[in-house]
Amino acid sequence: MAYRGGGFGGFGGGGNQMQNLMKQAQKMQEEMQRAQAELEELEVEGTAGGGLVKVTMTAKKVVNSVAIDPNAVDMDDLTMLEDLIVAALNDGYGKADKVCNEKMGAFGGLGL
Repeated sequence: MAYRGGGFGGFGGGGNQMQNLMKQAQKMQEEMQRAQAELEELEVEGTAGGGLVKVTMTAKKVVNSVAIDPNAVDMDDLTMLEDLIVAALNDGYGKADKVCNEKMGAFGGLGL
């Protein structure tokens, strides 16, 4: 039986397969970069205390703003306000994770 080549460097068209794989990899990289750029722009909102504290952040978890309803401020119990801020941040982080997983899941979680 004679060897006919094949594989990625042989005469069996393997060079075209390698070229196609490289094109697919490049396309996937471009799509992943677009998805990451979308995550930098996409905003999510975390809330706590029925909306007394709201945190706005990007899906990449960069906090853009914190809004505190005056009714959440009790100078005798600042610990409650601190807890609400932490809870709102955690809520926002959870939402950001969900959006990020939805966008990047097609890439096997790469780039997270």
